[in-house]
Amino acid sequence: MVTIDEQISSIEKEIRETPYHKATEHHIGKLRARLSKLKDKLYESAGKGGSSGGGYAVKKQGDATIVLVGPPSSGKSTLINKLTNAQSKVAPYAFTTVTVIPGMMEFRHAKIQILDVPGLIKGSGLGKGRGKEVLSVIRGADLVLILTDIDRWKEIDVIVHELEGAGVRLDEQPPKIGVDKKVAGGLIIHSNIKQNLSAETIKSIAREFRITNAQITLNEKVTIDGLVDKFSANRVYRKTLLLINKTENVAANLKNQIAEKYPSALFISSEFDINLDILKTKIWKALEFVTLYLVGPQQTPNIDNSLVVKTGSSLAEVLVALGSDKAQNYKKAKIWGTGSKFDGQEVSVSTLVKEGMQVRFF
Repeated sequence: MVTIDEQISSIEKEIRETPYHKATEHHIGKLRARLSKLKDKLYESAGKGGSSGGGYAVKKQGDATIVLVGPPSSGKSTLINKLTNAQSKVAPYAFTTVTVIPGMMEFRHAKIQILDVPGLIKGSGLGKGRGKEVLSVIRGADLVLILTDIDRWKEIDVIVHELEGAGVRLDEQPPKIGVDKKVAGGLIIHSNIKQNLSAETIKSIAREFRITNAQITLNEKVTIDGLVDKFSANRVYRKTLLLINKTENVAANLKNQIAEKYPSALFISSEFDINLDILKTKIWKALEFVTLYLVGPQQTPNIDNSLVVKTGSSLAEVLVALGSDKAQNYKKAKIWGTGSKFDGQEVSVSTLVKEGMQVRFF
């Protein structure tokens, strides 16, 4: 019987050997869809029958959860100990962390949970090194910190490959594709944008995912990979920060080489506290937080009672976060400071929050 691995290898070989052009587009689209389904199936079955263990069912706490990902012994434990109140074991050998260690970082009024997970290695997506459990934690995070040390910076590609293989899309936006499934009527494609893919190719990819009756709306120019991601059930989209650790004595030419390939990389030393304050600020910005201040009915405007929310939140969403009773009882607000035209401006709860805004609901 042909194994899933053998099926994957066979399809990958066929894709490599098939020239891509209009005549082969339809066939390659179906192959990529089948390949995605097989990889998803392999990932889902990787952890079945494996050893059980504690520490992987971590309750999310605070205003956001971020996960620290990297190869074993790259300095993750030292970093989380410096950033938070965690006590992750530190030692110069691989797999010191064998479970998930949570810690809480407090920064600009926000409580940010950071999870130190066992080192990610090649084959993690197939369960190696308890990779299935590790990847499950990563998929549930709000932000991924990819960390490696200066001597193993080329392993960044391995980490990214493992995450992508597990359906985690890094620093990407979900495809702007709408799928409205129907009971009957076949597949109908709508788009006001000229597409490079033929309607038949799009339909054939949908059918590979057992989508046979639906209205598919394309709000951007789509690709085969974008369609596969949209139709797959296990894709998640996460922002990342890339960290190169143990750089206290890095040579300038090596630093330039890494920066050329990874322009967004931040060079740090968790042991010697190099650039850790910059890292905290980058985490805050990546999470897109703003801080507002709640003012009581009889209070003068102040910054005593802070609340951290996501950029783009409305005051109505703030009320929901504060409790359903408040959402029902308050319909307007007065605001001071950032976002107000004048102190005490009366606004509706549809108003969007701004950093430093002071708010009294009524």
